[in-house]
Amino acid sequence: MTTDFPASSAPLSPSDERTWAMLAHYSILLNLITGLLGVPVPLVIYFIYKDRSAYVANQAMQAFLFQLLWWIGGGALIAFVWIVTTILIAFLIGLLCIPIAILISFIPLVAIVYGVYGGVKCNQGEDFRYWLVGDWVSGSFTPAP
Repeated sequence: MTTDFPASSAPLSPSDERTWAMLAHYSILLNLITGLLGVPVPLVIYFIYKDRSAYVANQAMQAFLFQLLWWIGGGALIAFVWIVTTILIAFLIGLLCIPIAILISFIPLVAIVYGVYGGVKCNQGEDFRYWLVGDWVSGSFTPAP
């Protein structure tokens, strides 16, 4: 007895799973060109493939939340730190804050490297988990197989 799935709900092959999971992580590279357009891409991948692959759904949701936290949240933190540093320069304390502000400004670049690393691991077929995000996503957002 064979089970015929409609084309849109057929389970993904392992190769397709690895590819879509990798693309969800690599979407962080779109942020370099567009600013924020990379953030919704893994969410779109999640909604398209959540019923077809728990692996892709898990990886896409992790990539989405990771980008929200480290790209958008990191950008807000950077803006805040530079505003405070600029205000404190009037009191000369801000000059001491400049090296800290410069270090914090590297958060998005570190996030890009980590996102690309996640894409490489997914392409190799590994179950990649972001630090602080992976376990939470696995327990909360991944649909049951």
